[in-house]
Amino acid sequence: MTHNTPLSPRPLQHLSATRPRVLSTAQLRAHGVGAAETDGHCRPGGSWQQLLPGVVLLHPGPPTSQERLHAVLLYAHRTRTGEAERTVPGIPQQPGAEEAEESGGPRPVPEAEVMVTGLAALTLHGFTASPPLSSLDRIDVLVPRTRRLRSVGCARILRTSVLPLAERVTGVPVAPVPRALADAVAHLSDATTVRRLLTEAVRGGHCEPAAAVRELTQARLLTRPHVVDAVDALLAEGRTLAEERLYRMVAEYGLPDPVWNVDLRLPGGPQLGGVDAYWPQAAVAVELDTRAPRHGGAQGAARPEEEAAWSEYARKREDLERLGVTVVHLTPKKLRDAPEQQATVVRTALMAAADRQPPAYIVVLPR
Repeated sequence: MTHNTPLSPRPLQHLSATRPRVLSTAQLRAHGVGAAETDGHCRPGGSWQQLLPGVVLLHPGPPTSQERLHAVLLYAHRTRTGEAERTVPGIPQQPGAEEAEESGGPRPVPEAEVMVTGLAALTLHGFTASPPLSSLDRIDVLVPRTRRLRSVGCARILRTSVLPLAERVTGVPVAPVPRALADAVAHLSDATTVRRLLTEAVRGGHCEPAAAVRELTQARLLTRPHVVDAVDALLAEGRTLAEERLYRMVAEYGLPDPVWNVDLRLPGGPQLGGVDAYWPQAAVAVELDTRAPRHGGAQGAARPEEEAAWSEYARKREDLERLGVTVVHLTPKKLRDAPEQQATVVRTALMAAADRQPPAYIVVLPR
């Protein structure tokens, strides 16, 4: 005779005390624990507790940081009927089980529909300027704009029309650094904290300045003076790192020594502009393209100083090339990710100098 009697809750006992023991009510039902029994466990003095609507912590003590992370993700993945999925994409069905499998950098989680973002995400990415997870009152979680959810308890819901590709960090789907930065900065008013986060993003190799500025632009955060000041510092930090990579590339790949950081001008004529490296015999110049993406002000129009910088950049390139100087533009990202390839580009330009018409005579001055 076949019985449909629900299973006892004993299958839950295999969850180790060291794992974040957090399950949704739908997952509990799959283990044979009905709503009435769950409510009984969650009463004052009970062995369980409800962390968030539809999300249960399977012990009475304070939740760990990992348990809070998994709780907000389970809550954010609730379906329209108010129940949680049995399996949340990007979250191990047994929370924490995949941590042992993690090695190297973050892995993409293409199927993730919700992800941790903001300060919590930056902490998971290894930022020292962001607070520890245990000190955060709320954990930001990014969801599609169409989801009907409200912020509650330790879960702060942030909506977006386009979800970025999440990365898995310690088994948790996490927004990439540029998006997490923008979501964190949106809720910060302290200029020092904002500057420290943006500086660490670049100095720590977490992302390129252009990527961070692009996300800040899309979030319309560059109308805030303290964010604009921090971005200026971020771009200066990015240029310093790019210059160091350029010096290292020339030395490591055996390129001839150039003259560094010089101004070029015509004899007795106007100044042509500065370049980061120049080979006078070959008339080859290298310029680091560390410009920020064009970002608008309050009305969506680019700031005058930005437009002036872009116009000057284009004018200098046209003037130099018209005079027979080959201008090689290198980006910080390419120098970081493919230095050998960039060295080949420069070497090719130097070798091609013999086949070109002699350039105009140009005066080289220290900058």
